[in-house]
Amino acid sequence: MSVSGDPAFLKSLSDATWKAVRDAEINLPPDVKTRLEHAHRNESVLVARKELENILENIRLAEERSAPLCQDTGIPVMYVTIPPGFSWSPEMEQAVHEGIKKATNDVPLRPNLVHPLTRENTRTNTGLEMPPVHVCTGDRFTITALPKGAGSENVSRIHMMNPSEKGSIPRFIVETMLKAGGRPCPPVFLGVGVGGTFDKAASLAKEALLEPVDSMTEYEQDICDQVNRLGIGPMGLGGDTTCLVVKVKFAGCHTASLPVAVNIQCWAARRATVEVSL
Repeated sequence: MSVSGDPAFLKSLSDATWKAVRDAEINLPPDVKTRLEHAHRNESVLVARKELENILENIRLAEERSAPLCQDTGIPVMYVTIPPGFSWSPEMEQAVHEGIKKATNDVPLRPNLVHPLTRENTRTNTGLEMPPVHVCTGDRFTITALPKGAGSENVSRIHMMNPSEKGSIPRFIVETMLKAGGRPCPPVFLGVGVGGTFDKAASLAKEALLEPVDSMTEYEQDICDQVNRLGIGPMGLGGDTTCLVVKVKFAGCHTASLPVAVNIQCWAARRATVEVSL
């Protein structure tokens, strides 16, 4: 089935993009808020508990005023699922970009996208091969926005490890957070990609940030506990709560390789999914 040139469908796709970006910027997902509330109840350090109170108040005010959660509204990384029988087209990608442009103007969002060398700003958060739009097959036609700010993105890391170093993966993740310190605005969510290729590991790490955060595997929980023992605390001021959740995604890899990527996400783990009307 092809609807790539249907103006009504392209308008629906653009509108769904606009809503996904807007919702992600203003409202944190319930599982993320629950994690923050749980951390606030269990934090033993007074300064850290006050910082978590400030974060929760920030979230409440953003919802009340329909305003972005953070001054760094980021660059929206987009994920699309299309039902079997559909094909992705350049017109659809353009419709997604139109939705981002409209959200940038309407919400409004800070125009963050610049040329890497001239630093000229496109003023729309689109252009220059950006933002990335990842497309895969799913049961429904959906679009998901994952706004990613620079503070946490800049301290993310990737390492091509030797296969014999698989036992050192947790240490690399903990070391990444130790180097980051308070710069990514903790408490953080850590998305980890293990395996694949150089580029696949980074994609997996970012996709891991889309996973529900209401549970962790034993492997993820152990890494999370190690990160929290660093004592960096909310906003880097010390405390029990440095990391809220670790999510790890795996892929097969070359027998001579072991890529590991860590994508750090600040406390504002923003994501929103909207179904596209067909």
